[in-house]
Amino acid sequence: MERSKNINRLKVVLAEKQRTNKWLAEQLDKDPATVSKWCTNTAQPGLETLVEIAKVIDVDVKDLLWSTK
Repeated sequence: MERSKNINRLKVVLAEKQRTNKWLAEQLDKDPATVSKWCTNTAQPGLETLVEIAKVIDVDVKDLLWSTK
C-alpha cells in the first residue's frame, strides 16, 4: 500500500498500547470488521469517532493520523 493511502496510524497506536482491534471494537461498540478496515486504511473513521478512539486509547487525536508535513 502506498504511503499516500495511509491516512490513520490506528494499527500502529494499538500495537504501541498493546491493544487489539477486537478490544477497540468492544470499547466503541462497533463491528470488529469495521475496526479492521480502519486499521488497514481500507476505510476511515469519521472525525467524531476518531476523537472517541483517541479518548479510549488515551492518546492525542493527532497521534492517530500520519503527518502531512
